[in-house]
Amino acid sequence: MEGFDDLVAHPAALMLARESRGWTQSDLAAEMTRLAGSEAVSQGYVSRAEAGRLVVKGDRLALFASALGYTPQMLCRTTDSGGVGVGLVHHRKRASMGALALRRVHATLAVTRLQAEAIMGAGREGDKHGFRHIAVDDLDTPADAAETLRLEWGLPSGPIANVVEVLEAAGALLVVRDLQTRDLDAVSHWPQGQRPLFLLNSTAPGDRFRFSLAHELGHTVMHTTPGDARSQEQQADQFAAEFLMPHETVLADLQPGVDLARLMELKPRWGVSMAALARRAKSLGVLSEWQYRSLMVEMSGLGYRTNEPVPFERETPHYLAEVVTRLRQQHHLDLSQAAHLAGLELGEFTEIYSCPSSIR
Repeated sequence: MEGFDDLVAHPAALMLARESRGWTQSDLAAEMTRLAGSEAVSQGYVSRAEAGRLVVKGDRLALFASALGYTPQMLCRTTDSGGVGVGLVHHRKRASMGALALRRVHATLAVTRLQAEAIMGAGREGDKHGFRHIAVDDLDTPADAAETLRLEWGLPSGPIANVVEVLEAAGALLVVRDLQTRDLDAVSHWPQGQRPLFLLNSTAPGDRFRFSLAHELGHTVMHTTPGDARSQEQQADQFAAEFLMPHETVLADLQPGVDLARLMELKPRWGVSMAALARRAKSLGVLSEWQYRSLMVEMSGLGYRTNEPVPFERETPHYLAEVVTRLRQQHHLDLSQAAHLAGLELGEFTEIYSCPSSIR
């Protein structure tokens, strides 16, 4: 490979790549030892490499790359050692999610940002977008912010047909990939001067997908600095509820009465879970607290809290896949070359960034 001998790994990139795979230093050392055969690689060696106390290049760089499933060039990219900045990352997660799993998700988000930037850079795509920050306080509520954004983006008063299309049309980057956890549905990040990035868990239930995305949208437009996590999560939920189920329109659907049969009927119309519709009915005063709790108990008894009836298909991002297609058609790059730009092996790149219709 031309210029390979001149490449030197960046310590922060080595750590980021390892954490994105969910590995400890010992895990990586064991995989490198397996690939190297008779030559053992110690955890201490990996630690020194990530700390910048030794130079990683040549065959050792190739070994790191092979073990991690990234190109050597990817491991040489300059990156912030703090990843994407934990305080600026928003995520809809469960309390049971541990710190190590969260570090993996943050690292995956940072790596995804690097990959998306490489793809867009090759396609000469700009950073133009239609997002802006909307301040909320005691007078200007999260629901007001959602209503404002809907008006600015020219959305209809009723259900949104496709939330993914709306966000991509506004200039967001959306990527769906397996985050290797069931404790988190989505994560987002909007650094200054760049497009917002939304990373969505491919294993999350489809009927939570749209609400999770709208929840992250709420974080993105409302929360510019770290704050009280509980309060910000509640605000993001309130934003998502109004963004997906505007009170004036959804109220007409809820007021005749809310029971399981009605929730099943409304679920595909509004594109949210039965549980989300029930919470919306309670927040709008259609259901009392007692009625809401009784409904939740009934849903739990039927197993609906973990597996709701009336499933619907997950919405699919297209923008980055279309950029990849343009790279092939206009810049004459094949998928292997596009994958190399992103620092990935072909199989993983195709799974994440290519539409099936573009693979021939």
